[in-house]
Amino acid sequence: MKLLALDTSTEACSVALRLNDEVLALDEVCPQQHSKRVLPMVQQLLSDAGLTLSQLDGLVFGKGPGSFTGVRIGVGVAQGLAFGADLPLYGISTLAAMAQAAQRLHQARQVLAAIDARMAEIYFGEYQLDDSGVMQLQGLEQAIRPELLQPRTHSAECTAVGTGWQTYGAVLQQWQPAQSTDILYPSARDMLTLAGPAWQAGSFVAAEQAEPSYVRDTVSWQKLPGR
Repeated sequence: MKLLALDTSTEACSVALRLNDEVLALDEVCPQQHSKRVLPMVQQLLSDAGLTLSQLDGLVFGKGPGSFTGVRIGVGVAQGLAFGADLPLYGISTLAAMAQAAQRLHQARQVLAAIDARMAEIYFGEYQLDDSGVMQLQGLEQAIRPELLQPRTHSAECTAVGTGWQTYGAVLQQWQPAQSTDILYPSARDMLTLAGPAWQAGSFVAAEQAEPSYVRDTVSWQKLPGR
């Protein structure tokens, strides 16, 4: 199985290549530079592996949530590459990818993932590790003000990931104490792990069927004073 994953949905730009059991990955924090960096990073990994795009089996992309512009860049680049090489696609949640990173790096079993969504909101999802070592979403991903999160029905030890915990840590820790980590952004490496079961199940789709997941589809802009 040869899969390439890319993500540009947050401040980080991430690309990873899976060759059977081996993974090559590049991660850069480069705000507003994703459109310039993502294709060179893809080419670097393919060159390091001695592969061309057409030799891959499929592409994986970060479908969001995250920056609207960043999500669109990632989906657009993935679709362009897929059309050119006639490859199938599969989208992975950025929140799920961070949860999977917590399992890989900290052996976490229950993860609360939160991305700063601006406008006093977070993109939020709760994940639980299944028996195969893959993080599974509990409930729904949502865009919500941190103080409006509903009380949890259980108090199992949780791991915190994402910039939402950095920005709204005091509120979130009061709502549910969680073990803090240094995982702020999703990595394409973990998207490959999550895409494995989808590949085995035949869930990859044609390029024209790839869709983003903004979670928050409508945005209310406040008029600036004097404008």
